[in-house]
Amino acid sequence: MKKNKGIEDYIATGEHEGTRLDIFIAGLDSNFSRSRVQKLVESGAVTVNGGVAKSNYKVREGDFVCVKTISPEQQGVQPENIPLDIVYEDSDLLVVNKPQGMVAHPAAGNYSGTLVNALLFHCDDLSGINGVIRPGIVHRIDKDTSGLLVVAKNDFAHLSLAEQFKEHSISRKYIALVHGVVMEPGGIVDAPLGRDPRDRKKMAVVTRNAKKAITKYRVLERFNCYSLIECQLETGRTHQIRVHMAYLGHPVVGDPVYGPRKDPLNLKGQALHAFLLGFRHPRTEEFMEFKADIPLYFQELIAWLKVQDN
Repeated sequence: MKKNKGIEDYIATGEHEGTRLDIFIAGLDSNFSRSRVQKLVESGAVTVNGGVAKSNYKVREGDFVCVKTISPEQQGVQPENIPLDIVYEDSDLLVVNKPQGMVAHPAAGNYSGTLVNALLFHCDDLSGINGVIRPGIVHRIDKDTSGLLVVAKNDFAHLSLAEQFKEHSISRKYIALVHGVVMEPGGIVDAPLGRDPRDRKKMAVVTRNAKKAITKYRVLERFNCYSLIECQLETGRTHQIRVHMAYLGHPVVGDPVYGPRKDPLNLKGQALHAFLLGFRHPRTEEFMEFKADIPLYFQELIAWLKVQDN
């Protein structure tokens, strides 16, 4: 195997005779998962003896296989020296405490200043399963939500973590300040979520084209007009906590999409923080759990509410 920048060349030997092309490449280089190889093949980035081939092509001894990879930088996603609050890091993954106001990955209107831009500066390697715009990103939290995210450095770690998310075996807990006094000590919201038929940019509790969504919550503290709650995700749908709490009549404070447009507390984003993240390490199989304190503005807000209640 010969490697150049953005290019991997392979020559098949007798032991590879009859192996599918995607399996052949994935088996030789741990940086490639089979799904990633298949995407590269579909895009025409893989050639066999100078010609474009399909994933199910059966490799023959002596075949010259070339894989052209494109880095995020070549797609216009540039590394940026943005400070990261790294809670944990090893050769397979890192856990980051994302600040409120930071977008997870580049998208329309946000091509710089994102978590991905910061990760590209910090890390030499990130998994490529989600493409060049979202390298390493296994899951996301909203721009104006702070807290813990796990990032995969290679496809092996990414696939393992993605499967854990699919199985709902990853522990995720949030702290939220919501409008109104929640009288019950806690509860479970089991309400399916889908696109709001009246506004496709929003999510809503719907019955058609919806996915199962379950949020457990418990009250931590009550104030005159607000409640501090802990939410545990059983599923991880877009805007799940924000929509479920609004569905209960207790929208998250600072959320202009699902709550009142004019917030008397004048927050710049929702008071929602992902404070706990637990998962099984892809390589060691050890269950790991991480916590991140709520940000300073959130702490000060709670302290102010306590003073107002006295």
